[in-house]
Amino acid sequence: MKNYFFTSESVTEGHPDKLADLISDNVANYLINQNESHRAAIETMVSSNMVIIAGEVKTDLMNKADSIEELVRHTIKDVGYEQKNFHWNTLSFKNLIHNQSIDIAKGVDKGGAGDQGMMFGYACNENDSLMPSAIYYSHKITKALSIARHSGQDWMGPDGKAQVTVEYSNVNEPVRISNVICSSQHSEDLKDNPDEVKKRVEQIIKPELNDMLDENTIIRVNPTGNFVTGGPDGDTGVTGRKIIVDTYGGYAPHGGGAFSGKDCTKVDRSGAYMARYLAKNIVASGTSNNATVQLSYAIGIKEPVSLYVYCDGKVRNDISDWIYKNIDLTPLGIIRKFNLFQLNLSETTNYGHFGKEHLAWENTDISDQLKF
Repeated sequence: MKNYFFTSESVTEGHPDKLADLISDNVANYLINQNESHRAAIETMVSSNMVIIAGEVKTDLMNKADSIEELVRHTIKDVGYEQKNFHWNTLSFKNLIHNQSIDIAKGVDKGGAGDQGMMFGYACNENDSLMPSAIYYSHKITKALSIARHSGQDWMGPDGKAQVTVEYSNVNEPVRISNVICSSQHSEDLKDNPDEVKKRVEQIIKPELNDMLDENTIIRVNPTGNFVTGGPDGDTGVTGRKIIVDTYGGYAPHGGGAFSGKDCTKVDRSGAYMARYLAKNIVASGTSNNATVQLSYAIGIKEPVSLYVYCDGKVRNDISDWIYKNIDLTPLGIIRKFNLFQLNLSETTNYGHFGKEHLAWENTDISDQLKF
């Protein structure tokens, strides 16, 4: 087999879709208020000088409309949007949040899943975080751009994205980065000066990639030339449109459900965290070079409908059997395992929900028990 290439992308906190995700997570955080009986599923749309939020909740904070609006505006301010056509202080705001259906609530209140669905977890031994290389390096770039901007490089705007192509050897090992595409919003005074923008961006991102760059790596910055108009003024953003960025960059399957804006009774979120935990522990044990785990649930039912474990090209029913016997896969079991009622949802919003060592589902505390 010849060498092959795989590409993934990441986006900055100011990308319109990620801004929508962050607003949804912050509003959900506020409405849940670390209360185990509260529920939230918040959707956000951001566009030119406008933010609309909607969704379903079960909370005693529904009458705090002014506080919700203030939270949304502060979220946008913290990200850095003070553009003419998208300014945190002058944009229009509409709140369409309403109460959760009692038909859904009664099933969840008994410990059942908040919806049906399937979710996937994945891990591989390509780096210390056990994440696929292309998404790993894409996140490093976008996070570096954000840190640089917040550290005083005021020529940079909040909006940006990165795309990384990794070359793999014929034995499935990442050997180099062949292509990098980086788009970074910049100030008006750098308009029509793409060489200067490219130089500044490369100074920020190259240190994140040094071990994988070579003389043949192609780096493109702002391929259209200018990137002055950015954020929701240039492109409408909606919650849940960056689910591949949130997970494994397309290197592994995705069940289709978004994470942001949802409390953790929604297995789209908590089930995906458990699936990652299981996959990572399998790989950390040395049992497999890579692992894919699928969980599926039915609304209102506690136990998963199915569990699937696939390692190094083989279905591993022996590992599935061990997991069923030893791990609580119910929504409430997952929530308690990872202390998700206390989770600050916005900690997960940007630069991936996986691969961040401080998050509970990144622990490898059962890896010794998975040495099959």
